[in-house]
Amino acid sequence: MLPAVVLLSGCGLDITTAESTSAAQSQGSNEPTVEIAGAAMKGVIQQGLVTANRLISDKDGHYAPQRQAAKPVLTADDGSYEWQLRGKADGWALVELQADAGTRMICDVVPHCEQSGAEAVAFGQPMGLDSNFSLRGAGDLRMETVNLTPLTHLAVTLAERSTSGLSPEALSDAYETVEDWFGLAAGALRLTPPDLTRLDESDDVSADALQVAIANAAFLALVNENAQWDTISDVLNNMTAQVSETGQISLTGDGGNVALADLVSAAAVQASELQTSVDSSIINQRLLLVEYRTVQRLKTVADVYDDSSSDATADTGAETSEPPTTEIAPEETIPADAALLSWTAPLTRENGDSLSMGEIAGYEVVYGTSAETLDQSLAIGDASVDELLVDELTAGTWYFAIRTLDTDGNPSRLSEVVYKQI
Repeated sequence: MLPAVVLLSGCGLDITTAESTSAAQSQGSNEPTVEIAGAAMKGVIQQGLVTANRLISDKDGHYAPQRQAAKPVLTADDGSYEWQLRGKADGWALVELQADAGTRMICDVVPHCEQSGAEAVAFGQPMGLDSNFSLRGAGDLRMETVNLTPLTHLAVTLAERSTSGLSPEALSDAYETVEDWFGLAAGALRLTPPDLTRLDESDDVSADALQVAIANAAFLALVNENAQWDTISDVLNNMTAQVSETGQISLTGDGGNVALADLVSAAAVQASELQTSVDSSIINQRLLLVEYRTVQRLKTVADVYDDSSSDATADTGAETSEPPTTEIAPEETIPADAALLSWTAPLTRENGDSLSMGEIAGYEVVYGTSAETLDQSLAIGDASVDELLVDELTAGTWYFAIRTLDTDGNPSRLSEVVYKQI
């Protein structure tokens, strides 16, 4: 295989299960159905009431949910749900979750989740939700997966402001906008966020999915940090009202509203705190990367506020065949004792045969204080990962290279060596 290219840069509802609902919806009818599945994740939301409806346009091209008298299904203990919707797998659907007295959410904030007038709930333990809590998400029925999170809830609210209502175009644009607000990768809101309380059980979660989960956790973390908010519903309802009225979120707050800067800051803290709660070195590396990304997004939010200009992103360097110098990434963009590596996965093997992402098992980063003695290594068991923050480096010059590993265990040659002065 060719080596990867390395870059260096500095209430009273009739409830039933999903299975019985599916049978009831299709019983006595030969009409086709499409299954919608997904998860309700803030922390994991258990026994939440989920309904789904197609989004249909009227003669004026305005899209709205086609409400039907169907019983809601309950989310499972892992937050998942399944829903059978009548008709073919075309168009889009709106999926909604409502809490009731039986709904529980797993506390995903380290070290605990505070509750107004009650004892704090420890990280990983269930807590009740008030009846005002709701989440919405939307998706293309051809994809068959719709997740429900605070971020998708904001995206649906933003799309509703469109003259065409909840049209596919308005929803797609709104999802992209919310991703940009929180510094997430394109398409990240379509990923199923992992359960932050059980990260040691899965090494295959991507940094992008982790970042989404941590951004969602920040909504509840604000309840811990600000006496103004008694419940997560207070935080979410405030933000929903802001988006509905203005199409934006207050950048730094005005004393009465949740600020984007507060949420991003809380997310950065959670990424840091979570590193002490997991044993997996792979997950810890990805949490470190999420922390770095989130801190950079916080700096960008501050720059936008200070300059009254459009968002700017951190410079990550440009592809080059020569070892980059430290000027590519100003020292203040990353910790002083760290180096941020990024790479591009190979598209072909050394013999010229094509190499798909599905054939790549991961990468091995090797590094050391001499270009000839790269005696330390870090394994990355995820082909989609393309960045790694190596920290706790001592003073001096450090050299780095990377090799690709395919699913048969074949390693590539090492890439060219790059270096950084600490």
